[in-house]
Amino acid sequence: MNKVNILIVGVGGQGTLLASVLLGNLALSEGYDVKLSEVHGMAQRGGSVVTHVKMSETKVNSPLIELGEADIIIAFEELEAYRWLPYLKKGGKIYVNTQQIMPMPVILGQAEYPENIMDTLRKQAGEIKAFDALSEAEKCGSVKAVNVVLLGAASKDLPFTKDQWMKVIEENVKPRFVELNKKAFELGSKA
Repeated sequence: MNKVNILIVGVGGQGTLLASVLLGNLALSEGYDVKLSEVHGMAQRGGSVVTHVKMSETKVNSPLIELGEADIIIAFEELEAYRWLPYLKKGGKIYVNTQQIMPMPVILGQAEYPENIMDTLRKQAGEIKAFDALSEAEKCGSVKAVNVVLLGAASKDLPFTKDQWMKVIEENVKPRFVELNKKAFELGSKA
C-alpha cells in the first residue's frame, strides 16, 4: 500500500470520530504519514459527520479527499453513503451499515428519504459490502459498537494485522469497553 484515502461518514453519536482516531493512530504507529480532517455538521443533533483519513508511506500534503479520490468509504448509515458517493473513486469500495436514520427534514415531513439507495450504491461502487452492523453491535452488548464492527469489516482492505488492531483498541478505548470493542471488531471482520 502506497497510499489510501478513506472517508468515514455517519451522523452525530454513531462513533465516527472514534473510528477515525483508531484508524489514524494505527496507521501512525505503523510508520505511515497520516492526515485527518473532521467535519461536524450539527453532529450533536444527528447531523452529518465526515472524517477524511489519508495515509501514505510517503508524505501526505493535504488532509482533504477530493471528489473521486476516496479508495474506501465506511458509511455508518445508508443515506450518508449515498451523500458521499461522488467522493468514491472509480472501482472504490464501500462498507455500509444498512441502518437508516431519518434526517430532520424527513422527520418534519419536508423531504422524503431517498428510495433504492442500495441499488444506486451497487451501480456506482466498484465493490459494496452492505450488512446490518447495528445487529452485530447489539450482539456485543452495545449499539455504540457499530463503529468498530465497520472497522472490522473494512480491515480486510487495510494493511494491518488483527494483533495491530487489537493493540490500538486497547490503547484508545476506555478499559471497561476494550473487550466489547474487540468482540465488535471480530464480528465485523467475519461479516
